[in-house]
Amino acid sequence: METKEMNGLTQEEVRQKISSGQQNDYQEDASKSTKQILSDNILTLFNFLNFGIGICLLLVGAYSNMAYLAIIVVNIIIGIYQEIHARNLVRKLSIVSQSEVRVVREGKEQSISTKELVLGDVVKIGAGEQIPSDLRVISGRAEANEALLTGESDLIVKTEGDELLSGSFLTSGSVLAQTIRVGADNYAVRLTSEAKTHKAIHSELVDSIRKVSKFTSFIIIPLGIILFLEALFIRDASIKISVIASAAALLGMLPKGLVLLISIALTTGVTKLAKKRILVQDMYSIETLAHVDTLCLDKTGTITEGKMSIQRVEALNPKYEKAIPEIMGTYLAESSDNNLTMRALRDYFQVANRYTVTEKLAFSSDRKWGAMEFPELGVIYVGAPERLVEKSQLPESLVDAQANGYRVLMLGVAPEQHLTEGEPKGVEPIALFEIDDPIRKNAEETLAYLHAEGVNLKVISGDNPFTVSNIARRAGLPNYDSYVDLSTMTEEKAVREAAHEYTVFGRVSPQQKKTLVNELKQSGGTVAMTGDGVNDVLALREADCSIAMAEGDGATRQIANLVLLDSDFTTLPEVLFEGRRVVNNVTKVSGIFFIKTIYSFILSILCAITAIGFPFIPIQITLIDLAIEGYPSFFLSFEQDKRKITYRYLPTALINALPNALLVVLNIIVVYILGKVLPFTQLQTTTLMYYLLIGISCMAVVKACYPFNPLRIFLAVTTVVGIYVAAMLFHHLLEVDLGLGTAWPYFIGFMIVNIILRLIYGKTNIRDYLLNKLATTK
Repeated sequence: METKEMNGLTQEEVRQKISSGQQNDYQEDASKSTKQILSDNILTLFNFLNFGIGICLLLVGAYSNMAYLAIIVVNIIIGIYQEIHARNLVRKLSIVSQSEVRVVREGKEQSISTKELVLGDVVKIGAGEQIPSDLRVISGRAEANEALLTGESDLIVKTEGDELLSGSFLTSGSVLAQTIRVGADNYAVRLTSEAKTHKAIHSELVDSIRKVSKFTSFIIIPLGIILFLEALFIRDASIKISVIASAAALLGMLPKGLVLLISIALTTGVTKLAKKRILVQDMYSIETLAHVDTLCLDKTGTITEGKMSIQRVEALNPKYEKAIPEIMGTYLAESSDNNLTMRALRDYFQVANRYTVTEKLAFSSDRKWGAMEFPELGVIYVGAPERLVEKSQLPESLVDAQANGYRVLMLGVAPEQHLTEGEPKGVEPIALFEIDDPIRKNAEETLAYLHAEGVNLKVISGDNPFTVSNIARRAGLPNYDSYVDLSTMTEEKAVREAAHEYTVFGRVSPQQKKTLVNELKQSGGTVAMTGDGVNDVLALREADCSIAMAEGDGATRQIANLVLLDSDFTTLPEVLFEGRRVVNNVTKVSGIFFIKTIYSFILSILCAITAIGFPFIPIQITLIDLAIEGYPSFFLSFEQDKRKITYRYLPTALINALPNALLVVLNIIVVYILGKVLPFTQLQTTTLMYYLLIGISCMAVVKACYPFNPLRIFLAVTTVVGIYVAAMLFHHLLEVDLGLGTAWPYFIGFMIVNIILRLIYGKTNIRDYLLNKLATTK
């Protein structure tokens, strides 16, 4: 080793490295920026159409008819607040912890921030420290844990010439190493670069609203122009009246209140889950998880707690049985090993200094054992049983323990011997330690519930597939014995085929995890993925719904849709219930909202063909938005509903709304004809149309409230009474008459016929037939 290399960089060299950008100051952040959040919530087609109509109303001075914009603004504010609030809670440090590191510069050791590291710096790293940047070992020997990068929990020995990857950490030993990559060139950063851009929202509710907005956008502009020109030139209306009539027709097609209701329902779910220690970064992911049919689980830290523990100590030699605690206490007191296994032993045995230790040999993952010389006893060995004694000396209990997926260590003694680095000889077994990574509490119940709900479960891990399979068995995973070692597969095609054939996947690389998730998605599934390490990032990014553990790496928290703050996947059913509640309740009340969309579309086409003015104005539509659509739906959306979702949202909602929408159209046409025949004034005709519209909409509210309970009865009664009282109180603003006068009998007659027709429709199997067809073609 060159002396210059040992002395490290000079201050002048450090300045040159910094000026040339070779510094480890890269800030990795995969979360959405404030600009992106504002853009995603404001610059939408839905908002463009609504604000475009609002500008037209503003230009002609129809200020009262612009009240609907309040709904749009509130919806935007809720969306922006929720996303920024969640992002700020989860924005953490980058993959590599921003701590201090010891470097050698100009022959002197000093501590600097990991961000101040430059290319070529000589770094001292010891047991328990995280690797701040990609390094190459100059001298020393250590064992590294690269589980966060590769998913492989086995320790890897690092000696001169080996690379240490950023994001991993040393569990034993110490090394002097040189920085070979910094900043964005580091392995961990390059691994997460594919996931840096925040993924787009995939939500059936949002997609449905977008479909409606996209459909109406093709007809709103040309239809609006036609209606405006007809009013202005054919009916000789003023510009103000022409704009108001056209705006009412177009606004009715846009489900403004439904967008707000979905936001409120999801935000309520976010709040409920937050109280249960589940952070929702993308509120639409609650809905997505309700549709999930495939869940990919990481083993370590997900099914298991990621904490080794001693399950059983079996004494094998009566002579040493009582001395086991004292022997292990002394061994642990003298050992500098800091891996998960040694931590488990330290948690179980009390550290003591009963015996004298003269020589020590650290545990090595190559040797699979460590040893110390106790002058009073001989050489004490701790390691893999197969490496310490002959096969004939192995106890029968060892086979059972290994078959159950336990890691087994043996405590042995070679009496009256001295410690050497050669193979152990003359070792007498003293005890067996069965070490387990505990299965999370309630994991079995959670997996059983998810399986019963039709969720296809997959376990994807970097560990040995046999070990993972046995852990999956103990956790109650169905088909746990269907496992495969993906390290034997080099072709992507083989990995994709394995995705459908196996349940447990071991020795999986980060890219293979992504491929597995992608294949399951392309097969038509809605895939959720849990993870806690950098090796999971690509797969999390690929999944429809990504779930990170708070105890895991910062990169996973940044790009995940959900963060389990207690790192406990057994809370997933809570998210599932919230998603189902939102989707089921929104679908139920959407039958009210889409009535307006359907009848506005049909009436607009009829008005354009016949050059007749649209029968309603924007302020009238806004009152229905608030009193009939918003008020009861808001409270109904809070009700519990855990039913499994077996339908598609938009077709189901439209089918539920269709009969009432057609009744509205039929009533308007008949009243229009009667208005030409009977001695009705124009105001009476308009008022009768509006009151019938309210009546039919109230029928939809009553239907949504069935079956009745005290809350639903209250909502149904107050909606019906309240809307008519409001219409009478604000009749001047709404441009309707205070009452119907001589038209009251016609109103009552029309409503009786409407109720009878609706009941007849309900007795037929038309709706059920259509819904069943939808369910079978999902």
